[in-house]
Amino acid sequence: MVLAGPKILSEADGDCVGIERVRGQSPVLLICEHASNALPAHFGDLGLPSEALASHIAWDPGALAVARGISEGLDATLVHQRFSRLIYDCNRPPSSPGAMPETSEIYAIPGNKELTAEERLARTDALYVPFHDAIRGLIRDRRARGQDSIIVTIHSFTPVYHGRERPVELGILHDEDSRFADLMLKAAAEAPLYRTERNQPYGPEDGVTHTLILHGLSNGLRNVMIEVRNDLIVDDGGQRVMADYLKRLLEQSLSA
Repeated sequence: MVLAGPKILSEADGDCVGIERVRGQSPVLLICEHASNALPAHFGDLGLPSEALASHIAWDPGALAVARGISEGLDATLVHQRFSRLIYDCNRPPSSPGAMPETSEIYAIPGNKELTAEERLARTDALYVPFHDAIRGLIRDRRARGQDSIIVTIHSFTPVYHGRERPVELGILHDEDSRFADLMLKAAAEAPLYRTERNQPYGPEDGVTHTLILHGLSNGLRNVMIEVRNDLIVDDGGQRVMADYLKRLLEQSLSA
């Protein structure tokens, strides 16, 4: 293990932000905060075994593939974080303990233990700030050319958490603004391929709507967070079926 320090990303690590279809014509602006389980070289393995780094504590398995399928189907711009949520969870503000967690479910994370204020600030500046600045820039540029933006974040969740099974298969989440979530839930009820529920398996009270608040509510933009149970998207086939289904729900909601 290499302990965390002020240096976060090397030249070899590259940019922390991935942007695809930057000029996509859809009003949907896709965001995938937990797209990758990659760790910057400086951090080694954070003291974690390989099975932990492959698990949902490090990323949202399948979420990026589903987001890419939707992006292609809708011609929608996609923004994703290229590094693991264990270094910085970009769906959490810097003040949140969950932004750089010392534990996640059953795992202690040695490389995140007792971070100094300097170390926390370095991670924030290297990962959180450029990620959300990139989203702000896209919204600003789209607004300048008269293109609407609807914030849609794509996540996946584990079917068993702390030993408890989660029967929900698809979650449609929102904070105070439920306009677009309501449309998606209506569309899902009319084509019930998956067990779909509002604000499940998480909700605003769990602190998961940070990106929606930051870029949706603060700008008066419609927004929604989509949570997919990850056992449904473990392979290409499941990912394609889910992406196509969500694309249709989004299209129906846009037309409404």
